[in-house]
Amino acid sequence: MKKSIYIMALGAFGIITTEFGVIGILPALVKDFHITIDTAGWLLSAFALTVALAGPFTNMLTAKMNRKTIMCLVLGIFVLSNLLSAVAPNFTVLMIARILPAFLHPVFWAVSMTAASKQAGPKDAPKAIAIVMAGLSVATVLGVPLTTYMADLFNWRASFILSAVINLLAFAALAMFVPSMPASEEQASSKSQLKILSSVQLWIKLLTATIILAGMFATYGYLAEFLDKVSHMNGAQISVMLLVFGGTGILGNWLTGIALSKNVQLTTRVFLISLVVMHLLAYKFGGLFIPMVTILSVWGFIHTGGFLVANLHVIHGIHGNALDFVNGLLPSFFNAGITLGSLLGGFVIAKYGIHEVIWMTVPLLLLSLGLSFVKINEKQEAKGATEEELIEADPVQAIICE
Repeated sequence: MKKSIYIMALGAFGIITTEFGVIGILPALVKDFHITIDTAGWLLSAFALTVALAGPFTNMLTAKMNRKTIMCLVLGIFVLSNLLSAVAPNFTVLMIARILPAFLHPVFWAVSMTAASKQAGPKDAPKAIAIVMAGLSVATVLGVPLTTYMADLFNWRASFILSAVINLLAFAALAMFVPSMPASEEQASSKSQLKILSSVQLWIKLLTATIILAGMFATYGYLAEFLDKVSHMNGAQISVMLLVFGGTGILGNWLTGIALSKNVQLTTRVFLISLVVMHLLAYKFGGLFIPMVTILSVWGFIHTGGFLVANLHVIHGIHGNALDFVNGLLPSFFNAGITLGSLLGGFVIAKYGIHEVIWMTVPLLLLSLGLSFVKINEKQEAKGATEEELIEADPVQAIICE
């Protein structure tokens, strides 16, 4: 496999660490800037909201740019953003520094997936995309505990410096070792792609996926604060627990992919019910150290598969150009869900306290569970698309089902 594909995976690791790494340092920011935890939560929700709103437009605006140039531009902006965040004198500057790179965040994903696929060729395209996606998976597992550990070892500013270094390494490697990649003139018919938007069932699925992500992040976005205030863990213990949370998630993510390849609907519902149970257990035993360690291990095992569950729930039964188009929409809806969850979770915390944030997550997950049973028969929807046809139409899904 070409080394440029591994370099793009490193870039993916850098930008995802930048997005989610702030979760572990929210308590430190609250103390340093003398703000409330729900205000600090805007560092996550504003980033995600910007991605959600800007994604479709920035991808169109950069469609004709050289693929290598645009990826270098994205990583360069992420380096500057993290450096500015590290020296931010107040919360306003930190918020601005966080929002700026979010505009180009979805561009890197769209470009890197396509570039990796083309460089590897049709036969090895699934493997190449899997390598790039591994950057996301590893970042979600290691990014938060790494930045949390740096903040505990030095201060919260060190966590942004670490993110800047990671993005700088990816930028340098991309600039030196990845060949020029002029944009292709081949474009899929926008009319045929847009037809899928007339499907009510698709909008129900997109709404369900958005609520799933909102439910996940209403609590997860404030997990470090929960462990601090409810479980009474210190900084080092929180770092270890977040690492355990992500570590068990690696296995959980893999097993969720296998289960989804067999039955998407059943796996989606089992996932939602299981996640509800774990949140209820965290509410009941959150103040007890040993039980909470066990709960976090299982919680992480279940939680990490949420992106795969939401993705497959939406695209199941869709194929051809419509599938490519819907896959392009997913980052915006996913980040809209993260934004909604962060805002709702912050509202509950401000009103009732961190322990009660669980009661925002549980209703959202139950609502998405109910929506998963809603079926609308529409003539324009693809009929009888098999799992094999789905995989053939989109090599990304072949990775999930392997």
